[in-house]
Amino acid sequence: MAKLINPFFIALLLLTAMLSLATGSTPVPVLSGLFDWITAQESAGAIIVGEIRLPRTLLAIAVGAALGMSGAALQGLLRNPLADPGLTGASQGAALGAAGVFYFGLFPGAGAVAPAIAGLIGAGLALALMLGLAGSSRPSMVIMAGLAISTLTGAALAAVLNFAPNPYAMQELVFWLLGSVSERGLDSLWLLLPALLVGGVLIWRQRRLLYGLSLGEQVAESMGLASSRGSRLVVLGAALLVGASVSVAGSIGFVGLLVPHLVRPLVGHRPDRLLLPSALAGASLVCLADICVRLLPPGRDLKLGVLTSLIGAPFFIWLVWKDRKRWL
Repeated sequence: MAKLINPFFIALLLLTAMLSLATGSTPVPVLSGLFDWITAQESAGAIIVGEIRLPRTLLAIAVGAALGMSGAALQGLLRNPLADPGLTGASQGAALGAAGVFYFGLFPGAGAVAPAIAGLIGAGLALALMLGLAGSSRPSMVIMAGLAISTLTGAALAAVLNFAPNPYAMQELVFWLLGSVSERGLDSLWLLLPALLVGGVLIWRQRRLLYGLSLGEQVAESMGLASSRGSRLVVLGAALLVGASVSVAGSIGFVGLLVPHLVRPLVGHRPDRLLLPSALAGASLVCLADICVRLLPPGRDLKLGVLTSLIGAPFFIWLVWKDRKRWL
């Protein structure tokens, strides 16, 4: 059964991607539109499928995979099912970096990808501060350092909003923070991919450590695993994944919390086996949520991050309610 988990989620992701390419106000044959776009033919299908729907679909998949894998890694590292990728401080740092574009006009030559560039820089600075503050501490203290940096950058972002130079700039930033993959092109995806690949590899290489830690720190050390160094690499990988996704798509919450919980029973509660299925399931979930956003009637512009929060918040409340006796 466990061997069928990854093929099942791959098939689900392919089906979701095809559905996303077919969803829109104008019905277009997907396969012929893709073929026209790949062969550089000028047709309505090539423009609609290849230049509008394909970048949006690929971005939703990349962002969902990043959030799903980072959530699974942090929950396995901390052995805490309530651990959230936002605890690294990278997401707030990315949001603060993007605010600089909307308010101060940074990187004017970068055009539409300027918020993503500034977001990556903001996430990188927040990450450097977090690692510098944590030093060589235990994993729990690394997350505490991430929480401190997240609070600091969140306060700075609130100050920027408070002193907005005009209502238009504030509106742009607030809409961006609500999270969306619409109106992004393939250039945003190329900007996102290097950080996603590096972050994913860092986490994947530490999957034996995640399994060892699930048996206890002493067991992990007896297996010859470098617990402290490996934990820092996991946090670094998660911060890269979250910071890169926030810098491109804004804040899309609860995916990193929700997806590992849904997948964990299917892999026998093994944190090392949870990484890839969580990435695939997270990609499918964000892609499906984006399809739902597009199916709303015209004039009802619900942001993707708002929809995922509406789905995830009740689930989070249920988790707290279910586990409350453990904390008493």
